[in-house]
Amino acid sequence: MRRFLKSLSNLRQVRQIARSAQRIGRTNADANAPIRRNTIDRPAIRSIYSWRATPQAQHALSARRNALTRNMGVNANVVPRTVISPHHQVSFDNKKVYIPWDEGVTSSYHNIWLRDSCQCASCFHPITKQRLVDTFTIPTSVHPESVEALDAALKITWKNDGHESFYPWDWLHLHSYQPVLEKHLSFRRVLWSRDDVQDNPPVVECSSVMSSDAGVAELTSKIKLYGFCFVDDVPVNPDDTEKLINRISFPRQTHYGGFWDFTSDLAANDTAYTDLALGLHTDGTYFTEPPGLQVLHLLLHNGSGGESVLADGFKAARILREEAPEHYKTLSRIRIPAHSAGNKDVCIRPASTSPILNHDEATGELIQVRWNNDDRSTMDRWEGGDPDVDVIRFYEAIRKWHEIVTRRETEYWFKLRPGRTLIFDNWRVMHGRSAFDGERRLCGAYINMDDFESRMRLTNLGREVVLKYL
Repeated sequence: MRRFLKSLSNLRQVRQIARSAQRIGRTNADANAPIRRNTIDRPAIRSIYSWRATPQAQHALSARRNALTRNMGVNANVVPRTVISPHHQVSFDNKKVYIPWDEGVTSSYHNIWLRDSCQCASCFHPITKQRLVDTFTIPTSVHPESVEALDAALKITWKNDGHESFYPWDWLHLHSYQPVLEKHLSFRRVLWSRDDVQDNPPVVECSSVMSSDAGVAELTSKIKLYGFCFVDDVPVNPDDTEKLINRISFPRQTHYGGFWDFTSDLAANDTAYTDLALGLHTDGTYFTEPPGLQVLHLLLHNGSGGESVLADGFKAARILREEAPEHYKTLSRIRIPAHSAGNKDVCIRPASTSPILNHDEATGELIQVRWNNDDRSTMDRWEGGDPDVDVIRFYEAIRKWHEIVTRRETEYWFKLRPGRTLIFDNWRVMHGRSAFDGERRLCGAYINMDDFESRMRLTNLGREVVLKYL
């Protein structure tokens, strides 16, 4: 079959072979329907049209994929495959525009969506990256006067007003929704237990972070990958710690302040400001949006105890789902009220309650663990469920959750020391400490998750790649 196809020299014969291989009896009217994968000898077809990426282009794409995968654990599909099929044509009708890709599928885009998504400078501000087009003046029946496949983009001239729109091929491929061709930016996570990080935790050098964005990229990528990272050789003073924090983003202001410098003196009426042991928890369950990152730097400890502990909440959630899926569902459904009310001038409660395990509504992916049993308010609303069932299920589920997160193999214990700063993802990694005595002084701050994500994406992927996903 391959030899036969390679001997063909015209488009009509290739199309006939393709139709026969797929057994779909395609007519002119439905010529834009997707070609099914793995039914055509694509290398042979490419050779007929002498299409081939240059070695330099292949090397550049490969290097970019490898760098992204190595540095970020980012999905390699971030580099689009945007080759137009050499044996089909871009077409349109009164509802949609159809683009056949070389990988064997055809994307269809609604005309009104394309017009609303025009990327020209009069419709999308080239500096602010904000929409300028007036969506509400676009006729619902808008459709092209003509479409033209240029080397770098699709050109559409619109019939209603003659406006010309240009859509880069990689942008069209990236934002294809019928069908979806590429995963949006997804970042690999390494779920860990104690033995995975005990002897080789993620670490970066402070000098690297302070001197270059490449150092910031290494730091933020490790936080994204593992949920935490140490920064070594940080000067043991608050000023330099704050400078390190600002290399990621500005501190988040709360009722504890922005940048903290504190001891166990109950300056704030919270158990964090005591010498008591703290069980594994995430901070800020009483905020509508809990803090994204937490930064802690031990400046001084003249005493004993005070060991720190971390646990990967996403790993614990996976174990819960495998061992007790009914409890996983319970902790993903039942919403838990929380509060911060120790100080006389503060009584904070979230605008809406949340479950312990929070998922992306679009993808179903776990995106946040929200667990602090000490800050849990009285639960007297079961939100349409049956209290006779839900109360028992809830206590059974949190008992199982507590058992998993306090297993010896789950808890990573270590001693904070001056000069080594800890930064962790408060939406994923739970933290705690043992009781201690003596004087113990720490400094640190919270950083909003959105600000961390922005810095992480830009330093690791570059602005050009990030903007393509807007």
